[in-house]
Amino acid sequence: MAHTKHYINKLRSSSLRPTRQRVKICEILFDREKTFHFSILGLAKIIKNQSNAKISLATIYNTVHALTKKDYLKEIFINANQSYFDTNTTHHHHFFDEENNELIDLSKDDINSIKITKKIPGKKIKSIEVLVKLADEK
Repeated sequence: MAHTKHYINKLRSSSLRPTRQRVKICEILFDREKTFHFSILGLAKIIKNQSNAKISLATIYNTVHALTKKDYLKEIFINANQSYFDTNTTHHHHFFDEENNELIDLSKDDINSIKITKKIPGKKIKSIEVLVKLADEK
């Protein structure tokens, strides 16, 4: 119950009314020891399996995107049609296991320095995030 107030504040700062359904989404996302990677449909399945709450896909989608916009979640784009969300919003890298559709964290220490030589006029590099796609050895 102590976290509920924190989730209500997150939702309000994301311009969302803190309904029971949205607080439940926050509980599932943030009441964890480890980083949580998920797709919207994957989260919908977890919500259905872990709670009696009836939460529409639209509510899940809108809540996740509002939390992402406020940097409580990070969106990781796998390709044009697929993205995952991450509860760890720090700058870090990922493996993507294509066979299991799973993101695996890589720390900055797991990758040697990256040198970008191209410059874009009027722009500076904000962050560099590497996505390494994995496939089973055949």
